[in-house]
Amino acid sequence: MSQGQVQVCPVCSVKILKLVGEDRVIFSTGAFGTREMLRSRVCRHVQKAGCINKDASSGTKL
Repeated sequence: MSQGQVQVCPVCSVKILKLVGEDRVIFSTGAFGTREMLRSRVCRHVQKAGCINKDASSGTKL
């Protein structure tokens, strides 16, 4: 696997590895996930400014 760019969310501290095709979310425990999994498990409950995993329905990129 080639090196991708890693983003760290200042709100929840999750790491997102940007890959070609689909990004990989690195949770603090458990298996890797997707941005959609992150949204359903964390982001929709937190809803704070600074979140790097915005909702697609709001017009921002997942």
